[in-house]
Amino acid sequence: MSRLRFPAALAFALATACGVPPPESSSIRENVERLASDEFGGRLTGTDGIRLAADHIVTELQAIGAVPLPGADGFRLSFDYTGSTEDGGTSLAVDGVEATETGAVQALSFSESGQATGPLVFAGYGLVVPEVDGFSYDSYATLDVTDKIVVVLRYFPEDAETDIRAALSRYAGLRFKAQAARQRGALGLLVVTGPRSPNAGELVRMTGDTAAADSGIVAASVDQAMGDTLFDLVPGRTLEEVQAELDSGNPHVAGFDMGAEATLNVQVVREQRTGYNVVAYLPETTETLTEKPYVMLGAHYDHLGLGEGGNSLATGDDAGQVHNGADDNASGVAAVLSAGGELADEERERGVILAFWSGEELGLLGSADFVERSPVPMTELSAYINFDMVGRMRDNKLTVQALGSSPIWPDLVNDVNAAYGFELQPVDDPYLPTDAMSLNLAEVPTLALFTGSHEDYHRPSDDADTVNYPDLERVAGYGAEVARRLVNDASAPQFVRVERAAQQGGQAAMRIFTGTIPDYSSEVEGLLLSGVMGGGPAEKAGLQEGDIIVGLAGQSVANIYDYMFALDLLKVAEPASVVFVRDGEQQEAELVPEARQ
Repeated sequence: MSRLRFPAALAFALATACGVPPPESSSIRENVERLASDEFGGRLTGTDGIRLAADHIVTELQAIGAVPLPGADGFRLSFDYTGSTEDGGTSLAVDGVEATETGAVQALSFSESGQATGPLVFAGYGLVVPEVDGFSYDSYATLDVTDKIVVVLRYFPEDAETDIRAALSRYAGLRFKAQAARQRGALGLLVVTGPRSPNAGELVRMTGDTAAADSGIVAASVDQAMGDTLFDLVPGRTLEEVQAELDSGNPHVAGFDMGAEATLNVQVVREQRTGYNVVAYLPETTETLTEKPYVMLGAHYDHLGLGEGGNSLATGDDAGQVHNGADDNASGVAAVLSAGGELADEERERGVILAFWSGEELGLLGSADFVERSPVPMTELSAYINFDMVGRMRDNKLTVQALGSSPIWPDLVNDVNAAYGFELQPVDDPYLPTDAMSLNLAEVPTLALFTGSHEDYHRPSDDADTVNYPDLERVAGYGAEVARRLVNDASAPQFVRVERAAQQGGQAAMRIFTGTIPDYSSEVEGLLLSGVMGGGPAEKAGLQEGDIIVGLAGQSVANIYDYMFALDLLKVAEPASVVFVRDGEQQEAELVPEARQ
């Protein structure tokens, strides 16, 4: 691919020669305040507010001399997604009696359409959190939910300590809960907002979390009246009493069978819409490096709008207010713009791609689409650095995630830190609820910078005046320096596939190689392969381009989220079953993961 050289100085000179003064770039604080203003309405994907945010980002990119990607028609790259959903007629019957006469039931936006019949089992908050710093949480630890309908509480334990609440909140999304239930064999999921929770007793709105791929499970929410009806089935237990036991945050409070059989019939009607990533390019100023000629920095610029969907944690009068998302993720956008501004004024032996994702809050939609359809092949990306929630640093702690995705990361991040003095919090795991996961699944070495969760996460109180600007500027500088070294290093980082440390009982993560090249098609039930690496485990197992993986290591695979979790179960040199569809016929083979050399 031919690559252009178009430094910022030339952009400035051309604009001046044409009599058009180039725009001036904004400071980090100005960018956060602008993006997190009420005018942008919370930047929900598909709204006028996010279009205004995209306009602002494009102006800032032009100010530093960035240009569209080679092969792209402008800065905005479109993708299709499910923009709205409606309930097409959802019903619930318990022990053969129509239950909707005692309360309301409504489809969750990511549910598949269909019917499930099975025993009811209560699984607490339905949370599964991998072990971090000695803490883990598994609502299913003592339960068998195979072929059953799982009842779970929305959100996470209300009375848990602040640090535990922050950890749990990252895994409390309803899509993650649905996936956890399905991966354990459940046929259906019912979500109830308990009487001690925010928005007590309310149904989950049918907007938001609307990735084109459904969750592969029949899922609905019920109101408190219906929840009370379900708990009337359990002698001596009430919904409020059970929630109070769980709200302490004690991970050992167990769920239980509810002693009845239910039939859940869910019908979902989806409307397709178009969203836009904003992607720009700082071309290399020399052509001395030909191996993997791009380094990419990225951040999502969407947020929750007025709190639509199941991801808002707003309470009381805050419900329905503008969620400005200053830390999540105006901070990341401002950091990428700042880092891009630094790199624009320097010599570059690799091109720098600056990516701003939409649809992250709906399920990593924008970054997943970019992986699939980018004008720049993923094989030409040297590395990706993600900035998500980097504006609320406390105690000088900077979490650096996905270190296991390349052997160069531990030494590089520590070497760069010598000039910054952060108390780095290293995390090998690249399987994160952020856009870094999309790039990691495309076998691009990734780093993800993060300054931690907080009580304003996914609430209207995440405003610009809560951001720690001096430390945000330090994080932006740190990320720019990591990128600078990658841009000018003759060798590109080596990618390794990581198995999550939690699967190894807290031991160091193992690095494995499967040799698959995913396509990430959102329209296929399963994971479509665009190819396999020659001589790798996938090729040895007989997999080939066009195969659709529908099962791995005993786990069903309906979409990219399932594939990510199934990879965690693989171990080096231990055969694993892989189920795939080829030419309409389901086949099974044995895949033996290898250690990355």
